[in-house]
Amino acid sequence: MATATAGPRSFSAAEVRARCAQGACLVSCHRRLYDLSGFVRLHPGGEQLLRRRAGTDVSAALDGPPHRHSENARRWLEQYYVGEIEPGDEQSLSETVDEKEVVAAAQTPKQTDLCYRTVDVENDLVDWQKPLLWQVGYLGEKYDEWVHQPVDRPIRLFHSDFFESLSKTAWYVVFLVWTPVVLYLSWVSYTSLAQGNTRLFSSFTTEYSIPVHKYYFPFIFLLGMILWSLLEYLIHRFVFHMKPPASNYYLITLHFLLHGQHHKSPFDSSRLVFPPVPASLVIGFFYGVLRLLLPAVLGLSVFVGGLCGYVIYDMMHYYLHYGSPKKGTYLYGLKAYHVKHHFEHQRSGFGISTRFWDYPFRTLIPEETFKKED
Repeated sequence: MATATAGPRSFSAAEVRARCAQGACLVSCHRRLYDLSGFVRLHPGGEQLLRRRAGTDVSAALDGPPHRHSENARRWLEQYYVGEIEPGDEQSLSETVDEKEVVAAAQTPKQTDLCYRTVDVENDLVDWQKPLLWQVGYLGEKYDEWVHQPVDRPIRLFHSDFFESLSKTAWYVVFLVWTPVVLYLSWVSYTSLAQGNTRLFSSFTTEYSIPVHKYYFPFIFLLGMILWSLLEYLIHRFVFHMKPPASNYYLITLHFLLHGQHHKSPFDSSRLVFPPVPASLVIGFFYGVLRLLLPAVLGLSVFVGGLCGYVIYDMMHYYLHYGSPKKGTYLYGLKAYHVKHHFEHQRSGFGISTRFWDYPFRTLIPEETFKKED
């Protein structure tokens, strides 16, 4: 963990501009200076938007329009605090600094390097030097507020290195593990339907049962993807966002293991997708349910569509956190929507790969409005 080794230091406007010219992204807010260099790619408004504000005061931008930043966003900003703007230089950050002064500052930088604290470990409710999974259950009524105050640092869950490794996954592992399974099961489903032996409602009536031809496979596959999108919404809302009783240590621990860890550290890249080992257990359960409800081949066809939907969901979830979609695109809107869910609207906005189900279930994140000022 990177921690400051000295107290807050002062920066001149020329030095701030010089560091920005070298590629850093420093912004100020009421004389306080923040180094956002490590955050620019994650910014929901896009990297270029933040880059354009480098070397300026963002006090007004935090209040909007177009976006009023939440208390969590302001708390998140404090993690990148590096010092103060020298008295008298506040206005200079909104003006053009003399080019010779900038060059001189760049050639003679001060010894102290920029650094930021990732969390105030002394005042936090847990010991970040130890695995968190066994600590969160003791937070009781403070857990819900604590877990929804995100920090920019990795989380360790287990004492055991083996179990810790099982709880982490690189994004591409999901694609490499499950894509071959989707392709193979799709081939099995299609060739089985091509034999012409699959009929719907055959257990009720032989005369009026409906044959399921191989040409129906794409539509059954699509139905599976749609069912997955509904399941994605329901799991996210009612399982991942259950509010565990403050007195129940085990339910709090379970919640943190399933989803709380992700809300506490939303940009921990190793915990943005579902690890294959526990995922296989959940996937196997849903396959068994479909086999009970539908004829074997038909159930498999719906299942493989749902599995494909899951892979797309996990890849998209990772991209919404670490990608930089172009402004105005579908993914750009989803990224901003999902970040709002993390930082401000944890009780709404449960759709990830699509906002569709937030409409009928009335959990859509409201659009921001700003009153016109005279």
